[in-house]
Amino acid sequence: MDIVKTLEQQMAVYAAYHRHPVNRLTHFVGVPMILFAVFIPLGWLRLPIFGMEISTATLLVALVSVYYYVLDRALALAMVAFMVGMLFATELIASHWSVTTGFWIFLTVFIVGWTFQLIGHVVEGRRPALVDNLWQVVIAPIFLMAEIFFAAGLKLNLKRRVQALVGNSPG
Repeated sequence: MDIVKTLEQQMAVYAAYHRHPVNRLTHFVGVPMILFAVFIPLGWLRLPIFGMEISTATLLVALVSVYYYVLDRALALAMVAFMVGMLFATELIASHWSVTTGFWIFLTVFIVGWTFQLIGHVVEGRRPALVDNLWQVVIAPIFLMAEIFFAAGLKLNLKRRVQALVGNSPG
């Protein structure tokens, strides 16, 4: 079961599908765009929780954040900061703009985000990881956050462990 794999194992699966630098770069654009887009319609669906109406986008962020925290505290905290900022923006769209306008923003951003993703996979020459393992949808954002950490010289032991599982040489 994928949910119980370690962060290194999860990232190794994802990394195996994303070796080409162009593919990785397109994902830095596409993944956040898709996440942003999905948060918009999830912002329309509200649930009564503890006497408040909470959007399903907020609930999703909370649940995914707990999972990320189990995988890695520092990456989870960075992801929470990123997702809360995105959630704030999408909640404004979902609650203050018309559903028609929100739908067109959702559709446009979603299609453009997937276009970036698919261009990257054409360059890579390999289909998206989620085709073989839908759980990779949850792993993609934290993988990209880890890549930012790696570029900043942080979590390099994690990077080496992932590379060892994928079979890459450290770099």
